[in-house]
Amino acid sequence: MTDDNSAAIAAALTRIAETLEALKPAAGQSGPVLTDADAYHWDATSGQLMPVPKVSRVPLDMLRGIDDVREILLQNSLQFARGYAANNALLWGARGMGKSSLVKAVHAHINALGESGIASGDPAIKRLVLIEIAREDIEALPRLMRLVSKEEGARFIVFCDDLSFDKDETSYKSLKTILDGGLEGRPENVLFYATSNRRHLMPRDMVENERSTAITPGEAVDEKVSLSDRFGLWLGFHNCDQPTYLAMIRGYCDEYGLTIDDETLRARAVEWSMTRGARSGRVAIQFVRALAGEQGKAI
Repeated sequence: MTDDNSAAIAAALTRIAETLEALKPAAGQSGPVLTDADAYHWDATSGQLMPVPKVSRVPLDMLRGIDDVREILLQNSLQFARGYAANNALLWGARGMGKSSLVKAVHAHINALGESGIASGDPAIKRLVLIEIAREDIEALPRLMRLVSKEEGARFIVFCDDLSFDKDETSYKSLKTILDGGLEGRPENVLFYATSNRRHLMPRDMVENERSTAITPGEAVDEKVSLSDRFGLWLGFHNCDQPTYLAMIRGYCDEYGLTIDDETLRARAVEWSMTRGARSGRVAIQFVRALAGEQGKAI
């Protein structure tokens, strides 16, 4: 090996060491500093919680067509914020029907209740912190759970949007262990909420393939679908009908002060949904954004 190669390797190792040193937590730091915001993003690479100063969300009462699941998730989250027993929740079903919007809206609604309660002398609702974890970082979930379990001044909802697993992936086993099982289990101050288009978090052909090729088909399928069983709440979201879709749009228009008569609104909204091939909350807000832009308004 030449002297030039040795010098290059030594320089690279020095840079790696400096990077690792920079990622180390400060001396005496036992957990994250969670005073900057009520929402964070988990950076698994650095092992840090990154504050989200402004969460993209809509008010809870603006979410239409999902009344039943909205009340169930709100009640479950309120129980948790008050220090009572509550379940992990899987929000599954049709895309664009407000699964992730509901989680964020419930979080904001409960914190608003908590603030008004403290002002009136009722501290029953504790501060609720929302932590988003990327689907690719699920294997780091146990590390995150241990980190936030040290915090006594708040309760945490760890949220993974669009969670699913494909063939040959094994990261779902980390989630199974932390949700229900393992020596540590889930910390009492943490809930896990996930959204998915798949009820069992895995594609049907993956489950069917296990059924047809495994030596013991029943055991193989149970291994794959048992992850969803770890969620105490299964909340289903389904495609909305046209009256619900139109009610969503009218609600948004009223909220944002957009002026349009009902007949024109109906005709344009129906045409918009036909060009998208779907009716959903996402399609509704996209139409409202276009309408607001035409009227020279920002929403």
